[in-house]
Amino acid sequence: MNGLKVISTGYYAPQNVLNNFDFEKMVETTDEWIVSRTGINKRHIAKKESCVDLGYQAALKAIEKIDKNKIGLIICATMTPDYFTPSTACLIQEKLGLNDQEIMCFDLSAACSGFVYSLTVAQALLQNLDDKYALVIGSEEISKIIDFTDRNTCVLFGDGAGAVVVGKGTGVFASYNNSAGNLEALKAPAIGKMNENHYLSMAGQEVFKFAIKVIPESINAVLQKANLTLDDIDYVVCHQANYRIIKNVYKKMKSSEEKFYMNLQEYGNTSAASIPLALGEMDEKGLLKSGNKIICVGFGGGLTWGAVLMEWS
Repeated sequence: MNGLKVISTGYYAPQNVLNNFDFEKMVETTDEWIVSRTGINKRHIAKKESCVDLGYQAALKAIEKIDKNKIGLIICATMTPDYFTPSTACLIQEKLGLNDQEIMCFDLSAACSGFVYSLTVAQALLQNLDDKYALVIGSEEISKIIDFTDRNTCVLFGDGAGAVVVGKGTGVFASYNNSAGNLEALKAPAIGKMNENHYLSMAGQEVFKFAIKVIPESINAVLQKANLTLDDIDYVVCHQANYRIIKNVYKKMKSSEEKFYMNLQEYGNTSAASIPLALGEMDEKGLLKSGNKIICVGFGGGLTWGAVLMEWS
């Protein structure tokens, strides 16, 4: 199979942090309530940085040790772009000093599944880009669509970005992507939408039930395509939304907590940024070794969901 070779990673989170005790002063909640229901302790919130700035910082780290001339594709997964056009990817291209290269740049909007979708798209497009690399970014400034008086949503989300540089590889690769149109479970209306504000709203219980159903479905789908079992997998990196969701999944699949990497306690839910941010952190810690088999699983608004199984290089 035509796989993906991971060349490098990078991630970035704003320095400004809101912990659970900060939220105790803002809405009717407690640290104990937030931790027991989500596993989140704090989240990073951008003050002056934009979605482009966050993605740029992650991308800059990802490309610092590679030949930038080999980049032929930039995809930015985001649901919080600074502009409808130009794309976040194009503006990151400019900030990276890559405007003089022949590069296809575009954004992909699939909410919290965006990075997984983007890896699938990158793998397909790389087959026609000779010996080029793809820079795949997840960047989100979720704080700009959060109502900080709504205790049901404001404690869940944070800002951040992650990036990976990938090329064509020979290792195992399998992907599964799905969707089902649903306006009620999770939405964030466009600015200017008549009679609606632009804040994110979510039916928490509906999303929870959706997540614990589609995460095992997505994992099993890519395992079946690759003719592997969960025992063959070194790490599963789920979208970092909620500790109880991930715990429910690894117990249901009779696996261990150690296999399901989590850093949501530090960053909260960063939507499309959560998986590449986690991969960057794992890479920095030296957890990922050549030959490791990784499954990345996304699920979110759309509704969208899916997974990618790839071999670390």
